[in-house]
Amino acid sequence: MSESAPPAAAAVWRTLWRWHFYAGLLSVPFILILSITGALYLFKGDYEHWEERHWRALPAVAAPVDADAQLAAALARHPGATLKGYRLPQAGNDAAIIDIETPTGPRQIVVSPFGGAVLADMAPDDRLMTWLRELHGQLLNGRSGGWLVELVGSWAFVMVLTGLYLWWPRGRSGAAGVFWPRLRSGRRLFWRDLHAVTGIWVSGLALVLLLSALPWTGVWGNAFRIAKSVAGVDVRKQDWATGATGHEGHAMAGMAHDRMAMGPVTLARMAATARPLALTPPVMIVPPGVVPPGRREPAPDWIIRAEPQDRTQVVTLTYDAGTGALKSRRDFNDKPGIDRLVNYGISWHEGVLFGRINQAIGVLTALGMGLLAASSLLLWWRRRPDGVLGAPPVGLPPARLRGAMLLLCLMALLLPLLGVSLLVVALLESLLLRRIAPVARWLGLRTATVAAT
Repeated sequence: MSESAPPAAAAVWRTLWRWHFYAGLLSVPFILILSITGALYLFKGDYEHWEERHWRALPAVAAPVDADAQLAAALARHPGATLKGYRLPQAGNDAAIIDIETPTGPRQIVVSPFGGAVLADMAPDDRLMTWLRELHGQLLNGRSGGWLVELVGSWAFVMVLTGLYLWWPRGRSGAAGVFWPRLRSGRRLFWRDLHAVTGIWVSGLALVLLLSALPWTGVWGNAFRIAKSVAGVDVRKQDWATGATGHEGHAMAGMAHDRMAMGPVTLARMAATARPLALTPPVMIVPPGVVPPGRREPAPDWIIRAEPQDRTQVVTLTYDAGTGALKSRRDFNDKPGIDRLVNYGISWHEGVLFGRINQAIGVLTALGMGLLAASSLLLWWRRRPDGVLGAPPVGLPPARLRGAMLLLCLMALLLPLLGVSLLVVALLESLLLRRIAPVARWLGLRTATVAAT
C-alpha cells in the first residue's frame, strides 16, 4: 500500500492485513500439519498396495476354502466377535480381509484362501493410512479434534481471501513481485515476494481443497446434511461420513456368525455373487444389521459395494437378506446432483479424480501451502518489534470498511465455527483485552484508542 493512498483506503488495507495476520497466526501451525499429512495421504492406494503385498498371489499350500470357512477362522480368533464386512479378494489366490467387532473393539483379520490360515490380526487404527487419516481429519482427538480442524479451515478461508486482497498489484508496474519473486532486491523483499507469489499461485487450489473438505466436517457437514434433508434429498443414502465417525468403514457390529450360517443366504453365497460382477476394487460385502459407510442406521439387507477412492466408480448393490435376490443397484449417476458434486470434490481432495495428474497437483498444492505457512512464520519473526506480538495496528473503521465487514459477516454465516470464534474474539477483546494495558499494547490494540483521541 502506497504512503500516498487515501486514509480510508489505507485503513481498509490495514484492517484486512490485521485479519490476515491473525488468521495466519491461528492457522499456520495446523496448516503445516495438514499439508504434510494430506500430501502423504495422497499416496494411500500406492502404500496400501505395497503394505498388502504379502497377502497376494499366495501359494496353494492347502485345499481352497470358501468365504464361510475364512469367516469361521477369523471368528475363532476372537470368541463372541461378529462380522462387519468382508473384503473380496481380487484374485483367487489373494487373502481376504475380514472386519469383525470384538468385545474390545474392531479388528481386521487377514485369512488365506488355502486352508483358512490367519495371516494377520490387527486393529484398523494400527494401519498407517488409517492413523494418518485420523491425524489429518481430527488430530487424533476425536470430535474435539475435528472441530479444531474445521475451525482452522474456516480461518484459512479468511487468510486466503485477505491475502489475495493484500497481494493485488495497486499501481505496480511489471510482473516481478506479482507473479514471480524479485531475486535481486534483497533478502527481506525476496521472502515477502516468495510468500505473496506462492499465495497467488496456490490460492485457487487451496480454496478448492478447503471447500471440498467441508462436507466431512462435524458442524458444517451436519448442517449441510440437514439442509439437504429440508430440500428433499434422501440423506440416508449419503455415502460420506461427517464429524468424528472415524475412518469411513463400517460403524456397528453385524450379525452373529451362527445366525448367518442358519439362514438361507451365507457369506460364501454373496462372495460367489460378487465375483463375476467385475466391480472396481476394493469390493466389500456387508451383512445385514451393519451400518454402511456414511449412513447412520443399520441396513436390513446384504450389501455388495465397490469402494475405490475415486467416488465416481462407487457402486452399491442391495440383496434380500432372506432370498439373496437383487433388490437394487445404485451407481454414481443415480445419486442426487448435489451428492455427485460433493463426491467429485472428495475424489479431487484425495488426489484420485484424474489419476497421477490429480495426485501431482495435490502434492504441489500441499507444498505451496506448507511454503506459505513457513514463509509467513519467517516474515513475522524477522519483522516483529521487540516486546510486542507484531500485529498490524488497528485503524479507524471508515465507511469503505462496510463492504469488507459485510463479506466477513457472510462468511461467518456460511462457516458457523468462524462466526462463533469471531463473536468470542470480539467479546474477549472489548470486555477484557483492551482493558489490560500491557496486554493491549502487546496485541496492538492500543493504537485504535490513541488514534480516536
